[in-house]
Amino acid sequence: KAQSPKPKAQSPKPKAQSPKPKAQSLNVMSDLRELYQEVILDHNRNPRNFGRLEDADLRADGHNPLCGDRLSIAVKVAAGVVTDVRFEGSGCAISQASASLMTEGIKGKTIADTRALFDRFRRLVTDQTAPPDDSLGKLTVFAGVRDYPARVKCAILAWHTLLAAVDDNQDPVSTE
Repeated sequence: KAQSPKPKAQSPKPKAQSPKPKAQSLNVMSDLRELYQEVILDHNRNPRNFGRLEDADLRADGHNPLCGDRLSIAVKVAAGVVTDVRFEGSGCAISQASASLMTEGIKGKTIADTRALFDRFRRLVTDQTAPPDDSLGKLTVFAGVRDYPARVKCAILAWHTLLAAVDDNQDPVSTE
């Protein structure tokens, strides 16, 4: 008499696992994007250091014709250190938030440190291969801008205008 094969023992079903690392990574990225958007919107709605600086040592004006952003940067310097900085103007949320965060980031820094910060920020928003740069602090919220070339001009306008002021260049800055 032929015997039917014994049924194979079933291995126990794997227990439910927490989301896969890839899914967790996507959730973290989504949360970061949301946080970054909140920071940008907050600085757009409530810009820091916005308004006229009457006794500024350095001034420059900038314009981004593609988006319509216009701003003026005024800087007060003592012994090579930025003691105060303010901006005026209008534009999209990215340009206003960038100017606001920039002014917070350069107060108390030397002109040389300000230039170095500009270089790191420019790399963050333009270089697809740039690794995260924790030294940028809140400015890292602009990392995603590099995926949208037209928006890079919005984010970098305040910075180019700042350099024009520091270089005492009276020609208006344009992103074009």
